[in-house]
Amino acid sequence: RPLPQLNLSSLAMTSLATWNVNSLKVRLPHLLDWLRANPVNAICLQELKLTDDKFPAAELLAAGYHSVFTGQKTYNGVAILSREPVSDVQYNLPNFEDAQRRLIAATLHNGIRVICGYFPNGQAVDSDKFVYKIAWLDALTAYVKAQMAQYPLLALGGDYNIAPADADCHDPDAWRDQLHCSVPERARFQGLIDLGLTDAYRCFDQAPKSYSWWDYRMLGFQKNKGLRIDHWLVSEAIRATLTACTIDRAPRKLEQPSDHAPVVVRFK
Repeated sequence: RPLPQLNLSSLAMTSLATWNVNSLKVRLPHLLDWLRANPVNAICLQELKLTDDKFPAAELLAAGYHSVFTGQKTYNGVAILSREPVSDVQYNLPNFEDAQRRLIAATLHNGIRVICGYFPNGQAVDSDKFVYKIAWLDALTAYVKAQMAQYPLLALGGDYNIAPADADCHDPDAWRDQLHCSVPERARFQGLIDLGLTDAYRCFDQAPKSYSWWDYRMLGFQKNKGLRIDHWLVSEAIRATLTACTIDRAPRKLEQPSDHAPVVVRFK
C-alpha cells in the first residue's frame, strides 16, 4: 500500500536522527508520536530489547517508515527506519565475531551510508566487559575506515556510551577516568575522528550542560545530571553541508521515557 504523504517542504533538508529507545515495545507510542512531529528521512534506534519476530514493522510502515533491524531478547538490538527502502544492509561488524546485536548499516536511496551502533557499555574499567568494549571499538574503527573509502557520504550514529570531553559530562571531576569518560574510551572516540569524521554536534554553538542521557535514579534528568553519549559523526562531504545538530529533550519529559533523548542532524 502507498506510504502516507508528508509535507515535502519539511524534507527539503536531509535529516537523520538517533535514539536509544531502551525497549521499543515500551517506547513505540513515543517513537510514533515523535516521528509524526519530526518526519526525519531516517532514524537509528538502539536497545530494541526484542527479537525480530516481535519487531513492529507493520506499525512503522503505516507511519511511513521502512525498517531494517536485528534484534535480541532482553538486551541490545538496533534498527534503521527510513522513508524510502534502503540497500546494502550489513548486520553486525563483519570483522568481529559477536553474538550481541549491536550494529546495522544501510545505504539510503540518496546514497548516504548510515551506520547505526549500540556501542558496548563496558560495565567498569577493570572488567572483562570493558576489554570487550575496547576490542569492539577497535574493530568498529577498522570497519568504518573501510566504509569511508567506499562511501564518501557517511554518517555514524548511535549510543556510543562515551562522553568524549569534560564538557559532555555534568561533573567531570567525579567522572574522571570512570566508565564512559576513561582515557581508553575517549582515545577510541578520537580514533574515529582521526579517520576524517566530525562530531556534528560540536560544529555549532550549543548551550552549556547539554546532554543526551540522564540516569533514572536520583532525579538525574530533573537536576540535569547527564552525559552526552549519543552522537553523529559525519564524513567531510556531509560536514560541509551541515545546517544543525540538536538534542531533543522533550521525549525525556514524558511518562515512562527512555533515559536517552533523540539527537538530530540536518544537512543539505
